[in-house]
Amino acid sequence: MSARVGAHCEWGLAGVEALRARVAVLVIVDVLSFSTAVDVAVSLGASVIPFPLGDAAAARAAAEAAGAVLATPRRAIGGQYSLSPASLVGIPPGTRLMLPSPNGARLSLAGGTTPVLAGCFRNAGAVAQHAEALAQGGAIGVIPAGERWPDGSLRPAIEDWLGAGAILDALDRTLSAEARIARDAYRSVGMDLPTLVQESLSGRELIHGGFPADVEIALDFDISQTVPVLVDGAYRAG
Repeated sequence: MSARVGAHCEWGLAGVEALRARVAVLVIVDVLSFSTAVDVAVSLGASVIPFPLGDAAAARAAAEAAGAVLATPRRAIGGQYSLSPASLVGIPPGTRLMLPSPNGARLSLAGGTTPVLAGCFRNAGAVAQHAEALAQGGAIGVIPAGERWPDGSLRPAIEDWLGAGAILDALDRTLSAEARIARDAYRSVGMDLPTLVQESLSGRELIHGGFPADVEIALDFDISQTVPVLVDGAYRAG
């Protein structure tokens, strides 16, 4: 294993806040569905502006000011684009999409001056390679976003833990103890990865809610060479 400065793995917003001053690059992993949606859109030539979910009026105003199309809630009838990756598979090149999200978008915007990438199963290898190039002699922070319980506290999400592990597995550097456990969890599941993600709480919510295609798209492992990089407030291909 390489003796270069290592990689760290910490959960959620607190993890971003703990690592952003200590690492040279942050990777946000929100598999179901922010990071996957970003990869799909950016791979097709769109740019994605993350926005915290919650204030619809503020989101509309921000999208208008940015000249962006505002994504609708996933369950909105007739919505053109949403957090559903399946809704983005035909997005035209050059589209500026503002994508509100309760987790991935919020964490993306918390990176400060540290470069931020969006990682998922689809682009794990490409993101790891790009993070290595950006970090050079610095450390890499990989952040499983997790979900939130009704009281607002962090709900660890196994799909994000395994997604972080897939990216960490592709890095050539020493890992913190937390990063090693995430990597080893990913390695241990092997061919059971799709089943575990489908049977996770997030996976069941999407499948039972009528969005099984979103889970299928998220599980298209390493098919994307796109690396979404947050530049001037928008994810673009790195």
